[in-house]
Amino acid sequence: MTRAVEVAVDAAGRGGDRTYTYLVPDRLADLELGEAILVEFGRRQALGIVIGEAIAPSVATLKPIVDRVRADGPLLPPLTLGLAMSIAAHYLAPPALVLRAMLPPRLLERLELVAELAPTDADRADEADDPIVRDLLGQLERGPRPVRDLAGPDGRAGLLRRLRTLETAGRISLTWTLLGAGAGPRFERWIRPTEQGRAAAAVLASGGRLAGRQLGPRQVEALGALVGSGPRELPAADLADRHGQASVAGLVRRGLVEATVRERPRRPLATRLAGRRGGRPPGTDLLPAQRVAVEHIQAAIAARDPRPLLLDGVTGGGKTAIYVEAIATSLEAGRPVLVLVPEIALALPLVDRLRADLDARVGLVHSGLADGERADEWRRIRAGEIDIVVGTRLAVVAPLAEIGLIVVDEEHDPAYKSDRTPRLQARDVAIRLARLAGSAIVLGSASPAVESVGRARLGEYDRVVLPVRPAGSAPTVEVVDLRAELAAGERGLLSRSLSGALGSLDVTANQQAILVLNRRGTASVVLCRDCGHVQACPDCERPLVYHQAGSTLRCHHCGRATPLASRCPACASPRIRYLGGGTERVEREVRSLFPDLRVGRLDRDVVEHRGAAERVIDAFAAG
Repeated sequence: MTRAVEVAVDAAGRGGDRTYTYLVPDRLADLELGEAILVEFGRRQALGIVIGEAIAPSVATLKPIVDRVRADGPLLPPLTLGLAMSIAAHYLAPPALVLRAMLPPRLLERLELVAELAPTDADRADEADDPIVRDLLGQLERGPRPVRDLAGPDGRAGLLRRLRTLETAGRISLTWTLLGAGAGPRFERWIRPTEQGRAAAAVLASGGRLAGRQLGPRQVEALGALVGSGPRELPAADLADRHGQASVAGLVRRGLVEATVRERPRRPLATRLAGRRGGRPPGTDLLPAQRVAVEHIQAAIAARDPRPLLLDGVTGGGKTAIYVEAIATSLEAGRPVLVLVPEIALALPLVDRLRADLDARVGLVHSGLADGERADEWRRIRAGEIDIVVGTRLAVVAPLAEIGLIVVDEEHDPAYKSDRTPRLQARDVAIRLARLAGSAIVLGSASPAVESVGRARLGEYDRVVLPVRPAGSAPTVEVVDLRAELAAGERGLLSRSLSGALGSLDVTANQQAILVLNRRGTASVVLCRDCGHVQACPDCERPLVYHQAGSTLRCHHCGRATPLASRCPACASPRIRYLGGGTERVEREVRSLFPDLRVGRLDRDVVEHRGAAERVIDAFAAG
């Protein structure tokens, strides 16, 4: 029976709001849902993703799929594909657009026909009789390469003919591959000794001589480095740096070593997590209310019950300890965990806590990662190499399978709402995902969203309240009337009470302070003192915020940035006044008043720079 499938075609500008039906050729009979494919779309070829089976209305009118795209299995696992279709239906979003949003950025932007040496041909390029073929195989020795990057004397058509001939002979493979634009996998060449090489090393170590041409001193050193106390692999680049590229190539030609090509993943947490694996006895130091919450979640994990639990606890009420216990239960059952936090700054300390308490593989997903890092984390998650995914709203579409538990921390936070298409609410998508996966889900907050409390009262959610802090009494809160400060002549952002508290910090005892302000920049309003003109964004009509760093005016709504002018654009007066304040101004005032204090700033402007948030958080944690 002829098979047809529904395909979401990634065609920018046309056709993305619907799906299309294509025939599956016999050679692709094992095609799975979620796989990436190449299809004819109009007069060109386009990338598509198989999203479901279809009933062919008329075989004669359907186009066959051109080929599959290599992705080591389905690009999206069944659970993630089902979530994508659910999001598309609920938010009335084009399926192709939703699918693109669920993949690493720019992954779909570079589809290439890639040539790769067959394993049996890895180091026989010099044995080919045809010099052109020998050159082609030599170009592939360093790893898979796009066909368009290969050079040949007889043009692209002739090059393709030769490559197809080599493919038929089993010398190479040709596959359509998603390389991404800066998001494709990185490969490196590794060298390992062969049986012949190990035997040669043993002869040389005993003072003997090899038959035929002798090895040079650097070749002997390179072979010894590979064999040493036991055979091992080394990166080809490192081996060539120490012993010379010619020496390594000579060992390959003599069959004493062989080359393999492997992926070199980017690990955004590699240095951060070094030496932080832990493991502690579960269930330690839990209050009765915490124990009730843990037992409730454990029962939901065992029963695969997706009914949400609203964990309503005061600030510092021990919600994280509950999360850790519940996560440990899910991992013991062999099911991965998804943890959502609203901000990057919250993700990093949570990763540290999980690594300290649990012996688990943790993945991190947020917008601050480079495209390549996000793509590699996505590949690791899809391959099942991650136990716990921690991230911002982007992580809700991570390609996890068999999820045991979903945690949405600070579930009330508006940061979970996306302002880009599809304009989803990550908390609500997480609830939808829990239903699809049959996983427990916990919504934690010290000030739950009104709709969450309402659903708990209606019986749609379960609710556990943590009324007290495990550490004891609540902190003392002092409210300062800034009008009185102004009347007393204090013009700065810091009140006398706050300045006194900062001045009393004992830095030798590692005493620290955190100042919180929900506004970025140096001045929130730039005002002309002569004509009263307020500089505003021409697109949004909102006041531009002055940022001393870079001396720019920025719109915090649309992101427009313009240089700061020394005169009023309306009347050319130089009498400009800067009103209000933000995190930049607070940082400047604290540094000015307390030069002995080490001050760090953590806001969106800082987080935009790669690794900056991590550096600030780690420095604060280290005292």
